[in-house]
Amino acid sequence: MSAPITRRRLGAAATAAIAAPLVAPLAAPFIASAEAAAPLLLRCSLDSPPSHPRNIDLRDFLGRIEHASRGAVQTRLFESGSLYPDLHVVKALVQGQVEMACPGTWTLTGFVPDADFSELPGLYGVPSVRVDRAVDGAPGRRVNAELVRKLHLQLLPGWLNWGFNAWFSTHRPIRTLADLRGMKLRSPGGVLNSWRIHFMGGIPNVTPWPDVPLAMSQGDFDGLITTNESARSGKLYDSGLRYSLQDEQAYSYYVPMLNQAFWTRLGPKLQHIVLDLWAANLPAYRARCAATQATARARMTSHHVQFFDVSAAEREAVRQRMLPKQATAAAAAHMTPELVKLVMNSVGA
Repeated sequence: MSAPITRRRLGAAATAAIAAPLVAPLAAPFIASAEAAAPLLLRCSLDSPPSHPRNIDLRDFLGRIEHASRGAVQTRLFESGSLYPDLHVVKALVQGQVEMACPGTWTLTGFVPDADFSELPGLYGVPSVRVDRAVDGAPGRRVNAELVRKLHLQLLPGWLNWGFNAWFSTHRPIRTLADLRGMKLRSPGGVLNSWRIHFMGGIPNVTPWPDVPLAMSQGDFDGLITTNESARSGKLYDSGLRYSLQDEQAYSYYVPMLNQAFWTRLGPKLQHIVLDLWAANLPAYRARCAATQATARARMTSHHVQFFDVSAAEREAVRQRMLPKQATAAAAAHMTPELVKLVMNSVGA
């Protein structure tokens, strides 16, 4: 496993990441045998639609790999779950049925329960910059090591941030947290998302993301947990989405990973290129994701989605009510007490 990306490296590049072009591919010499060999095929599976920022970032990244490898690696991006939904893609990755994926941490809990630490009740409403401390620090390194040990995959240095989750609904307005009571709410997966739905008095429903628009239009659930940009890029307003309650309940991340056998076939020179490209461009990818989340709300408002906000004071009051229950929630999620303590110390919450 590669060394984790440092906050200094992230911070230095992130300041002007939106305005500046993404980092140019790194040049590297290739031995003649590598140039003469048949290109290696890198298939990347995502279950989000082409307009989703994760897809845009990974499409850019794959193109940079092709260019920097001088054609030694050919890439194909499979989108909208055309190969696998994220809930199933890790098994396919381990089995070599796909070479790359970038699933959400909440989909990894069946393998490493600690991967879901950004969903902990004690992080409800906590600013993203503080959650990043845990992701880029000791908690993130610990989770990465466990993922590598259990799954024998290659992880790229640094998780792709996504944004805060919020509540969304169709026919039933949600102006306050009390309005969530009795609602059937789609969860992205993971014990802690379902725990939060239960805490608010809702009923969890787990539906793979590619199936959400149809399921929502058919009334299979009343609402869901997702981010503003996921709702916008999925055009959920065309499936009946009408309301959102914004409470910054949990900050989401995606974990870039590759099949180990494919990684070995790349060899040291191509491995170095892939690692450097990801580390160099990750700050811009993170900044772009943050920017799209900020504009998605305005775009959905133009499609008649009504937004309501939970105040910072109420979010903190809810977090304080959640804290005494965190140990029980973490145990139900099979998270280790040591990891939970490490996370809380990292974010200062």
